Amino acid sequence: MAEKSFKYVIIGGGVSAGYAAREFGKQGVKPGELAIISKEAVAPYERPALSKAYLFPEGSFVHHENLFDVGTARLPGFHVCVGSGGERLLPEWYKEKGIELILSTEIVKADLAAKTLVSAAGEIFKYHILIIATGSAVIRLTDFGVQGADAKNIFYLREIDDADKLVEVIKGKKNGKVVIVGGGYIGLELSAALRINNLDVTMVYPEPWCMPRLFTAGIAAFYEGYYANKGVKIIKGTVAVGFNADSNGEVKEVKLKDGRVLEADIVVVGVGGRPLVTLFKGQVEEEKGGIKTDAFFKTSVSDVYAVGDVATFPMKLYNDIRRVEHVDHARKSAEQAVKVGSFRVFVVSSSSNPSELNLSRSISVNGAFISLFTIPLEISTRRVFREIFAAIKSNEEGKTIDVYDYLPFFYSRSFDLSWQFYGDNVGDAVLFGDNDPASPNPKFGSYWIKDGKVVGAFLEGGSPDENKAIAKVARVQPPAVNLDLLTKEGLSFACKI
Repeated sequence: MAEKSFKYVIIGGGVSAGYAAREFGKQGVKPGELAIISKEAVAPYERPALSKAYLFPEGSFVHHENLFDVGTARLPGFHVCVGSGGERLLPEWYKEKGIELILSTEIVKADLAAKTLVSAAGEIFKYHILIIATGSAVIRLTDFGVQGADAKNIFYLREIDDADKLVEVIKGKKNGKVVIVGGGYIGLELSAALRINNLDVTMVYPEPWCMPRLFTAGIAAFYEGYYANKGVKIIKGTVAVGFNADSNGEVKEVKLKDGRVLEADIVVVGVGGRPLVTLFKGQVEEEKGGIKTDAFFKTSVSDVYAVGDVATFPMKLYNDIRRVEHVDHARKSAEQAVKVGSFRVFVVSSSSNPSELNLSRSISVNGAFISLFTIPLEISTRRVFREIFAAIKSNEEGKTIDVYDYLPFFYSRSFDLSWQFYGDNVGDAVLFGDNDPASPNPKFGSYWIKDGKVVGAFLEGGSPDENKAIAKVARVQPPAVNLDLLTKEGLSFACKI
């Protein structure tokens, strides 16, 4: 069996892998030191594009996203790191940096103790430092034995191959009937994209309103009304329990739990995902469905980091630990892990309490806490103390490497709508602004208040400055005692913080 060795290996080829690669490039990774192993056939790309402009009709105008200006999204247009306004990392970029892209390669075994990965083809990959960036896999109805769920033209959307198949069937089923199973992110974004393709769209979900994990009933009422005005039919409070197919095996009907039967030429299922952690079961500490890490994304296993969807990490802002499935966290956690874990043997903090930082090994020198992380055997003790001295000097000059202090951020775009949310959606919620679905220019929002402070903020139709204002509110958590006054002030409350 073929064997390759690298200093650094990233397993997974999604958003986190691309942003980690860029950070490695900034830190000066040497040619041949880093490999990205991905089961996808293409270099890392901005996954959110798949549920948005990738499905738009050819020649359509895209005005919300800086990924592309006119037309449908296609590679190489949305390779990372263009989604955050950065340079597109084309395959040539990795080659120039000496970063090996090992594509179309699925890892089927990981031995963290032996620092070894094995592919489906039997290739062996050795590493010194591993970054787990495997992301999530969609939950499939076939997993639950749903009758007929293996029929043709029942789709899921996670990777570019999924999107390509969906694009082809859209072209072949002009003016056809689509049933979207699920009312979350995928359900809302795909309902809009498929409606723009002049398909007859029906959304089905069991909850009392759409996007229930984030939206309040008041927020959801706007989107349900807006979608209805665009011709999207919505069926709430029931689920798909079976599918009927024609003689070619193509789906023709969706059977609902309430007894209704819907005609369907295309079915798209978006009922959630599961973090891909099976490879590492029993080898690394887990919590809340993910791999437990510290604030620098270091796992319980030496020289192993976990980022993005798979990481359960300390949320400093709320003094708890969470797992976050969103592209913003995928980008930032990857950058944090590379900055801290791969090139530095220490982390400096001016904090007088190392326990606040979730640091396992710390020493105090002149009031600065130094945490020793990955110290390769080839580094001499003299070198280590030279680095620590440099760290103390940096600390005295006010240069520190901070723990990951993440502000939860979610966003979506559909039709002519664009919303952003920051913070935590707990406590009492107030709604403000124009949330009439028939309004020509709707702009409305919501604040969440807990223990007398604003802890979360949502805004539809905001300008860049207004979105920055609600982000600041969620970060600062200003006091808000009078909820009626907060409703009345609305966006102006955020803009004066």
